Amino acid sequence: MSGAQGISAIVLAGGRGRRMGEADKGLVLLQGRPLVSWVVERIAPQVSEVLISANRNLERYREMGYAVLPDEMPGFPGPLAGLHRAMAAVSHPLWLSVPCDVPFLPGDLVRRLYTALLADNAELAVAEAGGQIQPAICLGHTRLRAGLGDFLARGGRRVGEWQSGLRRTVASFDFPQSFRNINDPEDLADAEAMQSGGK
Repeated sequence: MSGAQGISAIVLAGGRGRRMGEADKGLVLLQGRPLVSWVVERIAPQVSEVLISANRNLERYREMGYAVLPDEMPGFPGPLAGLHRAMAAVSHPLWLSVPCDVPFLPGDLVRRLYTALLADNAELAVAEAGGQIQPAICLGHTRLRAGLGDFLARGGRRVGEWQSGLRRTVASFDFPQSFRNINDPEDLADAEAMQSGGK
């Protein structure tokens, strides 16, 4: 795909899964398949490389055939720690961040984020749909790693707070349902029903 060259995808699967009963969310099944496999299936054709940030069940994730990177910081410090770790391992100057619990991502996600990034000469492009910003779904430059490390060292953990200090632009998408995430058992049941209904 145009614009996919030189982009590494980082799938964030390292959280505690508190609202999912402490389950490893990437391995929670939707229609009999782990959520992470839905995400990778959507993302892999759009990028040059896929890496998975995970802190539990590392062998299960490695079975997918991609590099699996645990956090360097202890205690599940959040998605930015996973992103920081993965940025050191990517092979390309641009990275895409996506959570493991967003199984219906659009097929033009990377192209539209990339277009926005270039058009606005930004450091980071973030997805937006239905008026809702999706800060964890973003495309940025690997050179942001040093500043992210400083932010984490100061105790920063919130994705939006880190991004607020960058030259950020937004890429708008038409279908908010493409960005629905599976946070808890109710969300999972809704997604199962949606898929079973063929919607």
